[in-house]
Amino acid sequence: QVQLVESGGGMVQAGGSLRLSCEASGRTFSSYSMGWFRQAPGKERDVVAAISSGGGWQYYADSVKGRFTISRDNAKSTVYLQMNNLKPEDTAVYYCAAASRIYTAWITHGETITDYWGQGTQVTVST
Repeated sequence: QVQLVESGGGMVQAGGSLRLSCEASGRTFSSYSMGWFRQAPGKERDVVAAISSGGGWQYYADSVKGRFTISRDNAKSTVYLQMNNLKPEDTAVYYCAAASRIYTAWITHGETITDYWGQGTQVTVST
């Protein structure tokens, strides 16, 4: 079993920045693809960004491309989501996710391939 503990959420003005962190328990973190999902009120949970197990490949949703950066530090068993130039439409609950499959499976197969979920952290962007 793997536990994912998220931190870094909060309130920020439009145009500001936040960095989300997700620290994983266990000894096999480096074997997992990692991702960030978000869910806004009344909407489905969608993938925001994903990263390969070694960190060399990343995916971004079109809505955040150029503004968000996903990264990981396998020595610290932590994945990050750096969010810059935040917009009100970024307001959502953000969830960390881990999967044993290749990271692109989240795009082709959806969130059902996830093995472990964080509990979510609220990000609110005001005008």
